[in-house]
Amino acid sequence: MSTKNADATWTGTLNDGAGTMRLGSQTVDLPFTKASRFGDEHKTNPEELVGAAHAGCFSMYLSAKLGDAGFPPVSVHTSAKVHLTEGPTISLIELTVDAHVPGIDRQKFDELVDISKKNCPVSKALASVPEVKLTATLKG
Repeated sequence: MSTKNADATWTGTLNDGAGTMRLGSQTVDLPFTKASRFGDEHKTNPEELVGAAHAGCFSMYLSAKLGDAGFPPVSVHTSAKVHLTEGPTISLIELTVDAHVPGIDRQKFDELVDISKKNCPVSKALASVPEVKLTATLKG
């Protein structure tokens, strides 16, 4: 259906270097360093972008499934926490969903959340992540 682009450049060694990432749709450079990835420096990092992609994809996919089932959502908000552990490896992604969907019962909502968790394109791409936890709150 479409092809999207992004690129990254790293200059120097891991410990002394720095890099930038750029999304194909933007002209903004997103700086990153070893400290922003493994420490607490306030710049972006690849895991943060993975989390944003997963949250965005899941929200869109769930919204589509809700609409297809006859329950158009008012809103679907998803946040993601991506855990980078030894290896380094992404070992856990925690998705937290808050959805405002009038007229749907909890059982149907949970069914559509589960379908979305398994089938959104980014979830499929991240299938090698050992664990994806999802907590969903429904507002009617």
